[in-house]
Amino acid sequence: MSAEDPATAAHRTTEDRSEAGEGAVALAYPNIALVKYWGKRDERLVLPWTSSLSMTLDTFPTTTRVRLTPRHRQDTVTLNGKPLDGEPLRRVVAFLDLVRETSGRPARAVVESHNTVPTGAGLASSASGFAALATAACAAYGLHLDARALSRLARRGSGSAARSVFGAFAVWHAARTGHQDPDLDSFAEPVPVRLDVLDPALVIAVVDPRPKPVSSREAMQHTVNTSPLFRAWVASSRADLAEMRAALHGCDLDAVGEIAERNALGMHAVMLAARPAVRYLSPASLTVLDAVLELRRDGVSAWATMDAGPNVKVLCHRAEAGRVAGVVRAAVTADSVHVAGPGPGARLLEDSS
Repeated sequence: MSAEDPATAAHRTTEDRSEAGEGAVALAYPNIALVKYWGKRDERLVLPWTSSLSMTLDTFPTTTRVRLTPRHRQDTVTLNGKPLDGEPLRRVVAFLDLVRETSGRPARAVVESHNTVPTGAGLASSASGFAALATAACAAYGLHLDARALSRLARRGSGSAARSVFGAFAVWHAARTGHQDPDLDSFAEPVPVRLDVLDPALVIAVVDPRPKPVSSREAMQHTVNTSPLFRAWVASSRADLAEMRAALHGCDLDAVGEIAERNALGMHAVMLAARPAVRYLSPASLTVLDAVLELRRDGVSAWATMDAGPNVKVLCHRAEAGRVAGVVRAAVTADSVHVAGPGPGARLLEDSS
């Protein structure tokens, strides 16, 4: 881990940037949860039913520029050069409203965001997107937040964005029951891991890059409201988190992978039990899962995880990532197969505009 926290470094020049009126540009990476977040107990504050743990990737970054426009009456938001509208626009504007309320600065903003990962396909684009937006917006509006406070703010845009504030492995704490201020009690923080010993890689099989027909937010709420398995999954997920932290501390990649795979498949089982069922698994997803099982039978430490979408991520040793990627590529006609390692946290960039 670096001596200086990435989020702290991101805010060192915040005041200079905001006073100059230049806005700010930030970069953030998606994270893949190894112990999942699924279901909110508070929609407005984005408070989860369970804590979760993830690995931030070193690929698929989102770059976001926020520039204040005091003379404008509304925010302008583009993603990959196209104007946002509907619910995606509403979410960004609501987040900017929160930043404005916190900073005491009412100016509207121009937001330009660029994803290098398919949006809305279960590849954590909202995590990188809102982590980058939170970092850039804080700088543009002159907010000086420490890393924990920045993760709490990012959470309000997208829960998993709280974890993308940090690099490598991070845990997002669900607020403790009965806490007098649950908003303050739900944040992410780094999980110390000896990366040189664990040396993990994630092989990402993009079997379908299209936006999923049911959004994660809609599917979460439907699952919480209708799945008879949800409460049991919450209890098992809490146990998985404790075991995952112990496995990471011991640099036991096989244990990490086993916990991650059962947690992910449990989450999908809960969705399949919803009424009616929410099904993100596709035939190609199942083919990749079968290939991963066959790799383990051949003695390769490979373990699958999936978010709310058909695309599969395979945890393995970095030294075996090439072999795993080749097997996955041969097993299914994937749109693309990528190899990722642990990546950095969100940070500010120089605004070359």
